This record gives sequence, structure tokens and C-alpha cells, in this order.
Amino acid sequence: MEDSKPSISLRTDDGGAMEGRFVDLCKNGVGLDESAARQAMVLYRESKHILLATMSSIGSGSPEEIERLWSAFVLYCVTRLSKGRKQEDEKGVTLCQILRASKVNVVDFFKEMPQFSLKVGCILVSLYGSDWEKRLELKELQADIVHLRALSRYYRQAYQEFFMPSKSGGQASAVCGNSGYISDYHRFGWLLFLALRVHAFSQFKDLVTCTNGLVSILAILLLHVPVRFRIFTMQYAPRFAKKSNNGVNLLASLCDMFHTSEDELKRTLEQTNALIIDILRKKPCPASQCKSETLHHIDTDNLTYFEDLLEESSLQSSLAVLEKDYDEAIYLKGVIDERLFVNDEDSLLGSGSLSGNAIHISGTKRRFDEIASPTKTITSPLSPPRTPSSTMNASLVGNSKMTPITPVSTAMTTAKWLRNVISPLPSKPSPDLMHFLSSCERDLSSDVIRRTNIILGAIFPTSSLGERCIPGNLQSAKLMDSIWAEQRKMEALKLYYKVLEAMCRAESQILNGNNLTSLLSNERFHRCMLACSAELVLATHKTVTMMFPAALERAGITAFDLSKVIEGFVRHEETLPRELKRHLNSLEERLLESMSWEKGSSMYNSLIIARPALAAEINRLGLLAEPMPSLDAISMHYNIPNGNLPPLPFQKRETSIDQSGDASPKAVSNEQRSILVERNSFTSPVKERLLPFNSLKSKLPPLQSAFASPTRPNPAGEGETYAETGINVFFSKIIKLAAIRIRSLCEKLQLSPQILERVYCLFQQILSQRTALFFNRHIDQIILCSFYGVAKISQLTLTFKGIIYNYRKQPQCKPQVFRSVFVDWPSTSRNGRTGQEHVDIITFYNELFIPSVKPLLVDLGPTATNEKHTKLPEDRNNVEGQLPGSPRLSPFPSLPDMSPKKVSACHNVYVSPLRSSKMDALLSPSSKSYYACVGESTHAYQSPSKDLTAINNRLNCRKVNGRLNFDMVSDSVVARSFQNGSSGSSPSAATVNLQVKHEQPDS
Repeated sequence: MEDSKPSISLRTDDGGAMEGRFVDLCKNGVGLDESAARQAMVLYRESKHILLATMSSIGSGSPEEIERLWSAFVLYCVTRLSKGRKQEDEKGVTLCQILRASKVNVVDFFKEMPQFSLKVGCILVSLYGSDWEKRLELKELQADIVHLRALSRYYRQAYQEFFMPSKSGGQASAVCGNSGYISDYHRFGWLLFLALRVHAFSQFKDLVTCTNGLVSILAILLLHVPVRFRIFTMQYAPRFAKKSNNGVNLLASLCDMFHTSEDELKRTLEQTNALIIDILRKKPCPASQCKSETLHHIDTDNLTYFEDLLEESSLQSSLAVLEKDYDEAIYLKGVIDERLFVNDEDSLLGSGSLSGNAIHISGTKRRFDEIASPTKTITSPLSPPRTPSSTMNASLVGNSKMTPITPVSTAMTTAKWLRNVISPLPSKPSPDLMHFLSSCERDLSSDVIRRTNIILGAIFPTSSLGERCIPGNLQSAKLMDSIWAEQRKMEALKLYYKVLEAMCRAESQILNGNNLTSLLSNERFHRCMLACSAELVLATHKTVTMMFPAALERAGITAFDLSKVIEGFVRHEETLPRELKRHLNSLEERLLESMSWEKGSSMYNSLIIARPALAAEINRLGLLAEPMPSLDAISMHYNIPNGNLPPLPFQKRETSIDQSGDASPKAVSNEQRSILVERNSFTSPVKERLLPFNSLKSKLPPLQSAFASPTRPNPAGEGETYAETGINVFFSKIIKLAAIRIRSLCEKLQLSPQILERVYCLFQQILSQRTALFFNRHIDQIILCSFYGVAKISQLTLTFKGIIYNYRKQPQCKPQVFRSVFVDWPSTSRNGRTGQEHVDIITFYNELFIPSVKPLLVDLGPTATNEKHTKLPEDRNNVEGQLPGSPRLSPFPSLPDMSPKKVSACHNVYVSPLRSSKMDALLSPSSKSYYACVGESTHAYQSPSKDLTAINNRLNCRKVNGRLNFDMVSDSVVARSFQNGSSGSSPSAATVNLQVKHEQPDS
């Protein structure tokens, strides 16, 4: 691939000039003390050779810009990881100081920091210990910045709908940006919110809690900002609809506008008032006893007022006090200056998005829905609420336009589901669930209650909140943290009981009985259910300090375990909001594409049984998962009191594997002793789809199959073990995910269907016959290499640069995929390298992929394809090297297509498929007939031709100026997009050079 970057002129360090610039940055730019500067210099010198060797894979700017990025990375690591880096009277260094001095923006820093971490990880381990990544808290900080940016925009929109952006209290402190003048009242509100984050939300700064905090700030401003700055009249504002005999119920009205809980808002407002008293030293008084003009037409019962809080005479001093208080807080913590976000246009923030799938809930799919749907101007009853800007514009200003949904409004809507649907449920098993638990071979109810107390207590600790320092002198922070943890724990508990009962009911219908001992006595199953419930609660609140997979780690399970309950969770919880379904879908994609292939995944414990030939490689790389920790071990580690709950009954060693669903190679010989009831007549979930619908006797309950002991033989699996059944199901999911991504990339590269089939066939063969290529890697790395290999064997003029350029357009793309591929060099490596490292994808392709996959590629060549057509049918099925139990190759599957399709050869007429959820949003049955929707009848159904005639007649009756304009895309553009990607006849595949020459992995 041609390198698009400037030539690298710093490979020899310019005679030590790089070190000189770094020393100047430490001393004059950031102002590090002597000890910190010395540690920074050590890390810089240790990593400099990596910078010089891999400069082409860092960033996308000039060598000078890449050098500044590297310097910023080093300084951030040193200031965060160095022990005793500052005394009590010394000031710390914030990330903002480092970035300003290095002339690097926030977006570029976080985009490239993962690459730095991969390259320098071994050095950081030697200098700061193996837990350096956890202490660095990079992912948490990035998520926090994403949330702060969203919150600042949300706050600005709400503020501008309440108050005029007019000058107040002095021009010197005003901040001007592209968004206009930022008043001191606006800045006061943001600083008070930051004080709330520092002192009251010390541990759990989740998005929902912070939004509640912002709403409490708005309440303070509405009570104290002079009336002349309001853009509405309290008495007649339609949005302040909650009223009593004494006037507007301010808190209830705000809760109605912002979809928050009134109890939560009252509690947060109490904390905000306490901050005003403790930090600003203002004297409170009951609002009912005050005569301020700002309180007119407001029901003042149970509200607090501060006489001179926002008077012009005291506003500047209040701002100064809040600034000083925050200065002390960030010097203690030394992360990022959150005052930066008061002006979202600050150049330090940079352009672009920091949001990933796990952080930003409204991603590309959401934006596509808004743009493509004909109902985008119609509000569905199931749609998330409008933002403050849209709702208050409509009521206060009279503008009814709809603003795009924001991450904040989406989070508040999902939290409302937890509050209204889950919270009212009982915090103990229902009578129906208790019946299932007591109907097992022994009563399991006490086991279930004890387990929930321990696992959820570990995920949501209410006593020991970790080693984090809580800045400030307010004691309310620990109390707020404990209340928050207890509330989230109860939500997860109730959700767990609700879904567990639904699953039990479904399983009992399949088995025709209530004895679910084999499932309900399985320890791993319950932990997966508890972790999934907790993860949904954490995802609802967007909890920064407990990001996925934190809940899994505390429950003692892996991502592969969680995958076994995701589908069942979605199926059996009908009220689950769409955003949480998307979250679970994104988690499943993450575990399929990479997490299940990481070291320590329980997938390897099943794979080593299902594919014994891979045992040597799995053991050599040390990939097996550790045994699942016991409940007692978790209880001791997190200091969880057991109370009066009885301990679990003693279990024999022989049955412990069945109970947990775990297995180790040593236990294989003992696992033939089955303790499960054979009358259940288990069968493979893959073959289940082929059985008659009424053949319940041979049907396998999917949950019991997924959590059965891996080494036990599957009675209906033709001799295969449950491990083989599980691996086949897992591999089939990977193949389907790969098919979606292969097709998408083929469309972007404009390749022919023949090339699509070859790439898909090659991927299947690698998964079944060269499975070790996936170990510790991302499936997209195999897909990208498969594209290039097929392009070479098919004699296409396709470069790695072109493949990666188009791969960047895919929503799941991360630069690490093609910049950092894990390799464990074999002793026979021709390049002389040894040990483990991360290399670019072209090095991986040349050194490991091609030597392993070349025989498979040759079989895909034109000559080999012609030879295959002459083979007998039985010969075609015997693929050389096919592992026993591997699924046979299948043609490219029929996937749902959401792209517009041309339906006329002579006109530019396209039809876009429309999901049922969008159809439901249309206002009336008659309005549905205005749209041509694939798979949907537009009239009282008669026939396809009559339906299309009805569409044409209705459209012809509604022409604009007598003409319908369908000229959206020219015919020439469409024709080019369907051109064949292959060129003529190809020479014999055996003569094609499959190596990559003179290319760089990055575009």
C-alpha cells in the first residue's frame, strides 16, 4: 500500500533533538517537578525506539505531530501511574495542561492512545506493574469526556430555552465562542454542577445521575436568576403544567420535561443546596418566607431560597469561590479540567467523535433511521422523548420542529423504563418462581437468594467503594454512593427474578413438567443471568466506573458465558427497551468478533474438548480460562456479609463440574458419569431447527443445552458432546456475522458475487480448518486478509490500501484491527523474530496468514474450481484437512438487505425496505398506503399487482405541480456500482504471487 504520509525524517533522532524537545516540554511546558521529569525521561527513552520504528502506524499527520502525540502519551502515563508524584501542598498536572503544552487535542489523543498502549505495554509493565492499564483508567476517562460533552450541550440547550444569553455581572469573565455569548449565570450553573460531581457524585458519575444533577441546577437558576433574564412567563408557560393551588409545582414540571424521577430530583436538590451552604457560605431560608420576584407564581412549599445567591453584587465572588474549589479538586485528582466543556467550541476538544458502540447509544444506525424513514417528522408513542430544545421550543416559543434525539434524552427514557416497570416489582422471588425452585430435586430457593446477595453485592458494593480518593470535605458523597449502589442492586435483582421466571415457564412448557433441576442448579447459568441483569442496569445509567465487562469479572464469568443467555434474555423480557436490545446486540457482536477469542475466555475450555487437535496450541498459548471462583471466595474478596443466609450445601467433586458448566482437560475422563435426567431427551440446537414443530420429545431446551457439562455426550447429537454442539452454534454465529461484514465490504469495493462467494468460502474454511489463526485476534483481521488473498488469486487490481480505506467506513472499524495484530512467532520463523508482539496486518498476512492458508487459497483458484466440478459428489464432501465435527461449507446466506433497490429499468425509481417498527409509527392505516414498503400490504390485500396499482393511483392523485420527481440518482452512477469486479481469465492460481509488496498497512 502506498504510504500517504510525509517521509519520516526523524528515524535517527536528529542527533538527540527529540529528547531535547521532550525535556523542554517537561520543564517549561508542563512544569513537572524533578522526580516526575526524571521518570518521564526514563519512559521516553525506553519507548523512543518503538516510536521511530512504528511512526507510520501512529496518527495521520506529520512526523512532528506524531512526536507531540507520543510525548503527550508518555506524560499522561507518568503523571497517572507514578507513586507519590506529589505532596499534599503540591499541584498536580491535568490532562488539559499536557494537551495544551503538547498542542494535541482531546479527540486525537484518545483516538491514538490505544495504539500507544499496545506498543509500549511491556515497558509500562516493567516500570509500573501489571495493573498499569487498570490504574490508567483510560476507557473510563474517555467515556466520561463523551458524557460531559453530551451533558454540556444538553445543559446549554435547556438554559437557552429558559434564559436570555445576555451579559450579566461583568464582561471580563464572559466566554465567547461560535455558539454565542456564555453568560455568567450559565457559567455559574456549570461550575455548581461540577462541584456536585466532585463532592456528591464521587464514585458513580453515571449519565442519568449527572442529568438529574443538571436538572437540579436548572431549578436553582429558575429560583434565583432575575426575572428580566427569562424568556417566558412562569404563570402562562405551557411546559410548567404541573400546578397546585399555590402556583407552579416547579420540581414536578421539570421532572415532566426532562423525564426524571421526582424523588431523585428532590434528593439531588438537597445535595445542591448543601453545597451552596458549605462552599459558598450562603444562608438558606424557606422559600415560602421570601418575597423575591423570582418566586412569583411558584408553589414554594418545601423549596429553599438563598437571598443574595445570584445578585449582581455577589455573583463574581461566588464564581471565584467555585473556581477555587474546583481548582483544588482537579489538583488532587489530576485528570481533566471539566470547566473546558462550558464552551463546547474550545479548540482543545478537537473535531470528530470519541463515541464507541459501548458509549454512544445513538450511533450510525439511529441516524440512518432518522434520515431514511418517511415518518421522521411523526412522533411515535414508543419513540424516545424530545430533547429540552425541541419540547420547550414548541411550548415556550411556538416552534414545533423536532431536534435529533441525544444520548442524554435516550438514557433518561431508558431509565424511566427501569423506574416504572422494574422498580415496582417485589424484591424476592414471586410465588410462581418459588414453585419452580421448590419443584427441583431439592429446594433451591435459599441457594438463589444467597447467590443474588453475593454476586450483586460484588457488582454494586455499598460498603467498600474501592481505593479511590474522595476529594472534598463533604460527608454526603459516601452516602450518595451507597444509596446509588443499593438502588441499582435492587433494580438488577428484580429484573433477574422477572426474566428467570419467564425462562422457567418457557422451559417447563418444552419439557412438559416443572422439574428444572439441571438448569436451576447450574451455578454458571445463574451468574450469567445476574451479570446480564446488572449489565443492563449499568448500561441504562451509562455508568463510567463500571463499564463492560466489569460486571462479568465481578461475577466470575467470561463474555463467552454471557453469550449463552443474551438471546433468551431478549426473548423473555418483552418490555425491554429498544436501546437495551441494541446494547445486548452490540455486546454479542463484540464477544463474537474478539472477546471470546481473548486469552482466558471460557470458549477455549469448550474448544479444547470439541477440537482435540487444537489442545496443544491452546495450552502453548495459555488460553484456557481460570476456574470459576466460588461464592465464598467472591464474598470474602468484596467483604460481603452473608447475614442469616445459609451456606450452599456441600457438593461432591464429581458433580461440581456439571453444576457450574465448567470443564478442564483433567476432568474429561470422569465426565462420562451423567447426573442429568435422560428423560429430557436433549438434542442439538442446530438440528432443532430441522425437527418437526410438534416433535417435543426430541427437542432440546436451548438453555439446558448451553449450560450442560461440555464433556457429556449429547444424546441427540449423533455422538457429539455438548462442547461440540456449543462450538458449532458459536461458529455458526461467527460465520453469519462475517457474512454481513464481507457483503458490506464487497459492496464498498464493488466486487462481483463470485469474489463474494470466494471470500466467504475461504473464511469458513479458515474457521473450521485453521482455527488457530483466530486465537487472540479479531475476526476482521482474518476477513481483511481473506479479501486480499482472494484478490491476488483472482488477479484483481486490489491493494491492501484500498481494502483498509473502505474498511474504515464500516461502523465497527477500529484502527487497532489493522495496526496491531497479535503474533506469537514460532521457532521456525524465517524473519528471526521470537516471542509475542503486535504487528501490522501486512506483516501478519505475509508471515503467518499466507503460509497457513495458501493451500486453501489455491483450491479457490480458477483451475482448482474447474477441477472441483469434475469430482464425484462424495469426493467434494471430503475436504482435505477437515476436522472431525466441523460444519460443512455453506453458500453465502440470504441476509436481510436494508439498501434501496432499483425497481425500474427505464426510470430512477427505488424502493427501500421499511421495518415494522417504522410502520407502526405511521399515524393511521390510510397514511400507510402513501409509501411503497417491501413486504407490507398497503391496502386491503388483494394481490401484488393490485397493491402496486393502488400505490400508483394514490401517488398520481397527489402530484406536486403535476409532476413526480424520482431523479435521485443517475443511471450512470447505478450502473457503475454494479460493475463486475473480476477481469477476464486468470492464470493458474499456483503461479500467483500471494505476498504483499511495497505497501503500508495504513491509508
